[in-house]
Amino acid sequence: MTPTLSQAFKKNFLGNSPGWYEAAIIAFLILNPIMLYIFGPFVTGWALIAEFIFTLAMALKCYPLQPGGLLAIEAIILGMASPEAVYQEVAANLQVILLLMFMVAGIYFMRDMLLFVFTKLLLNVKSKTTLSFMFCFSGAFLSAFLDALTVTAVLITIAVGFYSVYHKVASGRKIVDEDHDHSDDERLQDNHRSNLEDFRAFLRSLIMHGAVGTALGGVCTTVGEPQNLLIAERAGWEFIEFFTRMAPVTMPVLFCGLICCVLLEKFKVFGYGAKLPDEVREVLQQSSDNDTAKRTQYDKAALIVQVIVAVILVLGLAFHWAAVGLIGLMVIILLTSFNGITEEHRIGSAFEEALPFTALLVVFFAIVAVIHEQHLFSPVITWVLAQDPAIQPAVFFLANGLLSAISDNVFVATVYINEVRAVFDAGDITRDHFDKLVVAINTGTNLPSVATPNGQAAFLFLLTSALAPLIRLSYMRMVIMALPYTIVLTTVGLLGVLYAL
Repeated sequence: MTPTLSQAFKKNFLGNSPGWYEAAIIAFLILNPIMLYIFGPFVTGWALIAEFIFTLAMALKCYPLQPGGLLAIEAIILGMASPEAVYQEVAANLQVILLLMFMVAGIYFMRDMLLFVFTKLLLNVKSKTTLSFMFCFSGAFLSAFLDALTVTAVLITIAVGFYSVYHKVASGRKIVDEDHDHSDDERLQDNHRSNLEDFRAFLRSLIMHGAVGTALGGVCTTVGEPQNLLIAERAGWEFIEFFTRMAPVTMPVLFCGLICCVLLEKFKVFGYGAKLPDEVREVLQQSSDNDTAKRTQYDKAALIVQVIVAVILVLGLAFHWAAVGLIGLMVIILLTSFNGITEEHRIGSAFEEALPFTALLVVFFAIVAVIHEQHLFSPVITWVLAQDPAIQPAVFFLANGLLSAISDNVFVATVYINEVRAVFDAGDITRDHFDKLVVAINTGTNLPSVATPNGQAAFLFLLTSALAPLIRLSYMRMVIMALPYTIVLTTVGLLGVLYAL
């Protein structure tokens, strides 16, 4: 039966999102003008924040860009923020946008080298505990110099590659076969099913260690997480100063996080401890040997170029040669030039991972413009600053951590750092106290947010990736597996903010 035009409009609205979710967004859009008329912009503004956080928390039902964008557009139409104010927020945060646009795309062209390194780790390290530690530490180290979202993308690529190789063999195909659907379990042979389940558990634990590692390293530097660059810009800190300011909190957290990784594997709790079956290792080794045999001189030259550019990238970030996004653009130009990537469509594919999140970030800034113009956070900031100065950093840490875990750490950090900077510019707090609050905001938004997939962009990226259904990584499984890390990171971080600053 051919649908009517109204039925087509209804089905098209927010695509495959659940009906109740679509109804909730429509209700928000209808109620906001009514609330503005009855209660005024302050109450409506807080309702808008709650609605926007709802879209972030329900990111698995619908990517937040569309529903959040509709709410932001309505707020501007209602006069709660002007287009000029939104533009000013975007202009003030241009470095963050450039970071997402160019740095993530730049690392895309470095993935062969990163894949090569992680492949050698997976196959040559026999101890699961040692391997987990190395994945967690490598995720932390790479995120500190690159970007947590990019490193997570590399981990996903590695895991999908290895899973597809064994799934191919488990389905009765040959390693060299190209055409295979690794999401289809219909042709799995009975003698491989048990090994495949063990392999899934192995990959789940390894990927979660690596993902938490991106949070451990991401909190340390200006480029580790998208909001870090904004925080550093507001505080006037460059790469080295940002690292040293955060170190009294982040280094103990890193140390304890790595210990937590080892203990989880030793005691095999919270879904950790699964080992790589010997039969699976043999298949993966055969695949690696096959790839090595096929590697040409051109492939080897490309890997060498990627290593050299990686060193240049680290030096450029450490010595702040230019804005981070511009260094990312330099990486794109060097890697594509010396590796023969000159076709537009090959270059364009590198930007696919980061641009949706970049667009979402601009919507964040529209909501932030509403918060600024309506002074929504002023009472909260005033209450916190009325507390004993000795405990204010801890209060900021906990408040930011709670909000980040239920919504998104980029959004929370953007709001709080701007409000605290405004208070400092007004002369209400000293520079020393401002610096302590900045550390509390950065660590508060980056550490407790590992509690849920929607708390960190890298975690959400993992959950919505093609890998998650393959290894049976659901929302609640991620929450459970992240729980011990959440407790350790939050506790040590809070103690650091209280006693180390």
